[in-house]
Amino acid sequence: MTTLIKNARLNDQTISILIKDGKITAIDSSINTDAENVFDAHNHQVIPGLVDVHVHFRDPGLTYKETIETGSKASAHGGFTTVFAMPNVKPVVDNPTDFAKMVAKNQADGVIKIKQYAAISGDLTANQVTDIKDMADLGAIGFTNDGHGVQTADTMYQAMKLAKSVNRPIVAHVEDDSLIHGGVMNAGLAADRLGLPGMSSLSESAQLARDLVLANATGVHYHVAHISTKESVELLRIAKARGMNVTAEVSPHHLLLDDSMITMDNPMMKMNPPLRSPEDRAALISGLLDGTIDMVATDHAPHSVEEKQGSMRSASFGIVGIETAFSLIYTHFVKSGLVDLQTALDWMVTNPIKAFGLHDAGQLRVGDAADLVIMDLDHEFNIDAADFLSKGKNSPFIGDQVYGKTIATFVSGKQVY
Repeated sequence: MTTLIKNARLNDQTISILIKDGKITAIDSSINTDAENVFDAHNHQVIPGLVDVHVHFRDPGLTYKETIETGSKASAHGGFTTVFAMPNVKPVVDNPTDFAKMVAKNQADGVIKIKQYAAISGDLTANQVTDIKDMADLGAIGFTNDGHGVQTADTMYQAMKLAKSVNRPIVAHVEDDSLIHGGVMNAGLAADRLGLPGMSSLSESAQLARDLVLANATGVHYHVAHISTKESVELLRIAKARGMNVTAEVSPHHLLLDDSMITMDNPMMKMNPPLRSPEDRAALISGLLDGTIDMVATDHAPHSVEEKQGSMRSASFGIVGIETAFSLIYTHFVKSGLVDLQTALDWMVTNPIKAFGLHDAGQLRVGDAADLVIMDLDHEFNIDAADFLSKGKNSPFIGDQVYGKTIATFVSGKQVY
């Protein structure tokens, strides 16, 4: 099967891309061939397929929120061709049998490439480390208890040693439960003003400091999920300066929003980690710009309408992000002139591929898998929940005017959006 994408824009040039048997075989100013399929990009930008190392597809067990099918279609709509699925479904992916079933289900139901995480410990909260070696052998991309911090240092230490032995990363949701105190938003002036219980930023940075000591002792690749505080950025900066094998991600909402913007009890502004202070947000942006933070990841967390209504006290944590991430980053960082497009693509393609050692994610090169996206970067559009393919509509960015609309997404040469 051959596909020709013509009239695509790349580096201010108009090019054509020839795809054969799922791989890019030529990129040139003009390609003369009788391809079976021809796609006219109409001078829109072509970019490599985006990679998101942090998504929740809720399947199995919570499919009223999302399914692998809807989550993967939403990913394609957002320009993502490879995603990493978290293990906090029902049952939790914490043993080889359920892991193998999860991988098979991802392949059967997904329209994009889905890598699967496995849990660090049983049911995400037990102190007993899972069968890391066997699940690594079955293809686990890494190990994480996302949604829960690992509360016992020895549990994390043992997991790190095992993960190091099989050359897999530990991906940490850093959160010390003893410092949460029932918080539903960041502890600070905004929480005090609204009369809502606050969550100390120490809950993140204190556990991160512990984990970095353990990671240094074990040599494991330690990846920090959804970093959110200025103290965490500084700890990460020190660790990298010491040559530690540590990487980190930041979510678009922590780059673009902070707790000073929470002017009322609004469940759409409730996520974990919470939106922090303006000073924290500034530190996250600085950390991303100087390379302390390696990548942008969405933490796509769909919920039902009912779960995101009422008060922040009772509403679920989390927002959707897979369909808005690129447009938000492009609009606020590239369109604004803060960085160029390639830098944004480093955050959302190159750096995730490098950090996690991906071999099958295409980077828009001859010989690579034909994972690519046609993007309209020139016309402003409105973020509208009615356009979402995800079951979740829970986003504080609905109504925003942005640039960077997905026209078409190809995975291994197959058009999936």
